[in-house]
Amino acid sequence: QVRLVESGGGLVQPGGSLRLSCSISGSIFRNYALGWYRQPPGKQRELVAAIASGGSTNYLDSVKGRFTISRDNAKNTVYLQMNSLKPEDTAVYYCNRGWTTQRDLWSWGQGTQVTVSS
Repeated sequence: QVRLVESGGGLVQPGGSLRLSCSISGSIFRNYALGWYRQPPGKQRELVAAIASGGSTNYLDSVKGRFTISRDNAKNTVYLQMNSLKPEDTAVYYCNRGWTTQRDLWSWGQGTQVTVSS
């Protein structure tokens, strides 16, 4: 049973930064590609950034150059550094497997709320 625990969200002004963390237990962490997803109010969840087991990354076009995904295999943790935040980044952020089918996703954690507002 994989357990996902996201943290680090909060209220930030436009242009500000946040660093999200996701602790993953119950799996062979280093073998999986991982991803950060977000679900804005009233919208579907979308993949924002993903990182392969070997470290290669990919990003949603709207966050390229502003967000950075990283992983620490020793700590079973994946991070999302978010800079130059915009109001449209407001969403609940979740971590899960990256680049996988819907049926192969792990059970979702509680997510962490990011609100960008002045």
